[in-house]
Amino acid sequence: MMPPTADPRARGAMNLLAALLEARTGQQIGHDRGWRIETALKPLMRERGYDTLDAFAAATAASHELATAAVNAMLNHESSFFRDGQVFDLVAEVVRDHNASADTNRRRLRVWSAGCSIGQEPVSLAITFEEAAPGSDDTPEIVATDVSDVALARARSGIYSQFEIQRGLSIRRMIGWFEPHGNEWAVKRNLLRHLQYRRMNIVADPLPGGRFDIVLCRNVLLYLSPASRRLVLDRIASTLRPDGLLVLGAGETVIGQSDCFRPSTRYRGLYELANAVRPSIAAA
Repeated sequence: MMPPTADPRARGAMNLLAALLEARTGQQIGHDRGWRIETALKPLMRERGYDTLDAFAAATAASHELATAAVNAMLNHESSFFRDGQVFDLVAEVVRDHNASADTNRRRLRVWSAGCSIGQEPVSLAITFEEAAPGSDDTPEIVATDVSDVALARARSGIYSQFEIQRGLSIRRMIGWFEPHGNEWAVKRNLLRHLQYRRMNIVADPLPGGRFDIVLCRNVLLYLSPASRRLVLDRIASTLRPDGLLVLGAGETVIGQSDCFRPSTRYRGLYELANAVRPSIAAA
């Protein structure tokens, strides 16, 4: 880790840029991690011709376009296909239980991938569902959101580098669900049709319409203040069906963060609504 800078002007610039990030996305960068700001912004500063962080920060105050570019650069887009693979096994189990229900009026499940970055999580979900029931009319609807327009543009394109495609994907899945695109790889169109990408600040923007059966909000709460975490969990709870499930990242928990959730009694590692009547997952 780089030590925090002792230059008062640089510290002031970091504070201004950290405040910009929080105002636009709800995400925080702690004072002990201010070095991340300069590291993330150096390529953009070189591209735009700024020698100092102080000059760059001042310019963002006068340019909405530059401020947006700065926010996109400061966001952490770290992700991979089938990250924490047991999560996808659990989600697949939930879907299998639903599809195995004898209820002839069962509905199509809806899944929300919040903080989807450049799309590896929703694509992994789509692969999971297609492999479980190829061509089925019961394939869950997947809505994926992120605060970054840049990340969403990548996600919608469905194009990934050789490095990205090798992270988390077996050779079988690479060949089965992607096709060569120059020196990169493109998600096959029949898989992309399952995905709906939307821009959304999970702290402040209107929620996706309708109710969801499963919400994945992994490694998002880590970047939020305690107050914002509680708000986000409350907002997610309001979108879930009574028997809906929440999936968090490995280092995240609802304990001490929200009264809306409790550990699921059926699916270990997932969370369910704490105060709701829970019909079977096949109920309307």
